[in-house]
Amino acid sequence: MRFLRSGKVKDIYELDDGNLLFHFTDRVSAFDVKFPTLIPRKGEVLCKFAEFWFKRLPYLNHYVRTEAKDKLVVKKMSMMPIECVVRGYFYGSIVTRWKNGEVVLPKNTDTTTAAKLPQPVFDPTTKSETHDLPITKKDAVARNLVSSKEYDWLEETSIGIYKNMTKIAQDGGFILADLKLEFGKSGIDILLGDSIGPDEYRMWPIDTYKVDKVQESYDKQLLRDWLSERGYQKKFEIERNTGKEPVAPELPSELCQQLSARYITAYERITGSPL
Repeated sequence: MRFLRSGKVKDIYELDDGNLLFHFTDRVSAFDVKFPTLIPRKGEVLCKFAEFWFKRLPYLNHYVRTEAKDKLVVKKMSMMPIECVVRGYFYGSIVTRWKNGEVVLPKNTDTTTAAKLPQPVFDPTTKSETHDLPITKKDAVARNLVSSKEYDWLEETSIGIYKNMTKIAQDGGFILADLKLEFGKSGIDILLGDSIGPDEYRMWPIDTYKVDKVQESYDKQLLRDWLSERGYQKKFEIERNTGKEPVAPELPSELCQQLSARYITAYERITGSPL
């Protein structure tokens, strides 16, 4: 086994048979900044959620087997250089970008915070270890990140996956607000890759959902909200824009425990299985 790299939340190794081993750690990141504080059992939840979604969704993916409570073995692929974001609700970064005229939405869109969009919106970004940026089809094709045909396939498939996951989440009592997916090439096939869990989507309890308010999030949004309320999001942006590496603060124990509990609750309610 050969160590390849350490990402924001997982470590990746290459096995002797050519497959990859994903080790999901308890690390956490937000606004493209890694934090020094660990979230109890987070790696275990992310690993089990990834296994659940890869087995449950009717789409080709790179899952091979589960090696341990926080380790997956997956096929090695050539990853496509865009992240496929699907948004079902008017929430998060799309709100600011719409206000700045950077996003065009259908005329009948309700632009009240957390309102459901008329239909899911494909809103991809570049893929970066530092800071992902929104990208249009025109730019993605012009930069040779993907072909026009591949972009259309990614859009259709990502929205299809979002709709499938929305139904499953609803059965568990949750609204799937948005979703980030990654794909890779294995031979002639394009496979769903990376991982799928609370680090890749926003999920809200149906029974507390209400338009025009901050939602009760069972995902990483809890951390984002805590940081935004204390001015860290703006601080990170200023540091990044001046060429500095953003410095992450230590997170309070209470926040870490709350985040851990919500990840675990979401897993158990959606899968119907204890962690």
